[in-house]
Amino acid sequence: MFKTKFTGLLLCLTFLALCACGSSPNSGASASEAQASANSALGRLDGQLGGRPDDVPSAPPSPQQPSSGQGGSSSSRQKQQTPVNNSRNKPAWVDSVDSAYNRSQYVAAVGYAANRDMAEKNALANLTAIFGQSIKADQTIVNTYQEAVKKGVASSWTDNIAMKNTINTSASMDALVGAEIREVWHDAGNNVFYAAAVMEKARTIQLYNEMIRANQNVIANLLSMRDAEKNSLEGFSRYQFAAAVADVNVSYGNVLQVIGAPVPAGLVNGDNYRFEAKNITKTIPVGIVVKNDKSGRIQGAFAKAFSEIGFRSGGNNSRYILNVDITVSPVDLPNNQNKFARIELGANLTDTSVNSVLMPYNFNSREGHITASEAENRAYMAAERKINEEYKILLSNYLNQLLPKK
Repeated sequence: MFKTKFTGLLLCLTFLALCACGSSPNSGASASEAQASANSALGRLDGQLGGRPDDVPSAPPSPQQPSSGQGGSSSSRQKQQTPVNNSRNKPAWVDSVDSAYNRSQYVAAVGYAANRDMAEKNALANLTAIFGQSIKADQTIVNTYQEAVKKGVASSWTDNIAMKNTINTSASMDALVGAEIREVWHDAGNNVFYAAAVMEKARTIQLYNEMIRANQNVIANLLSMRDAEKNSLEGFSRYQFAAAVADVNVSYGNVLQVIGAPVPAGLVNGDNYRFEAKNITKTIPVGIVVKNDKSGRIQGAFAKAFSEIGFRSGGNNSRYILNVDITVSPVDLPNNQNKFARIELGANLTDTSVNSVLMPYNFNSREGHITASEAENRAYMAAERKINEEYKILLSNYLNQLLPKK
């Protein structure tokens, strides 16, 4: 099966590329050797191929630039690379890649540079550039998906081992994987290396359809739950993650569209699931219990943060309770006429159904004034200001990184 032949598939949606496993008309390397070459070359891409197509050099570097020959630092890596063609005769694909790789079967691009490594890098970047902006995705979404796969979260929501393998391999590498460096030619007279990066359309269609179906299975399982499960932080996390998976699928579908292949039915934009996740927060009351508050300042600051995200303030019987403890104590500073007060605040967002702290928060500050009462008042003001400045952001980050547990 193709899953055992391809140990890595593209997840970095900024530059999705495609897989080819057929033999090149002019290359003596095996598919596994070409795959290893592509992996090695792409591992050196700056910013994980984060540059735009116009970042790729449009002219060969100066012949005076030193050449790296085979471009590898280890013997094992050199063995994996496609052999260099040192013939004096320029291969036809250098000037016209379509002459060797028919457009009906392949997507191919050529890159060149004064050393082999950079030539391969440019070829793969040029191949990726063919797909343009249509395959880009928000890096935060990419990171969320990658993290979920790394932790085994994504595959835990699949129905069978085959889909599990597809999910795991689809996110196993951060750079362009699947595209092969099929041929390399060294123009010794000008000390310029040329590389042909190639993908096979038939294999690409097979791969991306498998990946889309596996992700659709994950989404279906994530959203299958009772209302009691749905209207909770767990339900919120399931819809949030379903949104990320959906966006991954849309990007995969865009790859298929670019090569003229039909896109599987049922692709949904992730924003649809994010909207429902937002609605879920409106059904969740959060109780806020503050010990040693002053004029309701601290409770009001926390309530504002929750309401701005979409939660309702609830009573003490809510499933989710924010327990806040405040301690204010005098501080004696010798040789200082002012009075000082230290405020220490601990706030734990707790799921009472399992008696578990979900998100702790701590703050302390020392404030001074000519009177002890005003110093204490300023300590509360400092705490209130700090909560207003950062708690909403911290809570949002926590919720966005919350991954559903099977």
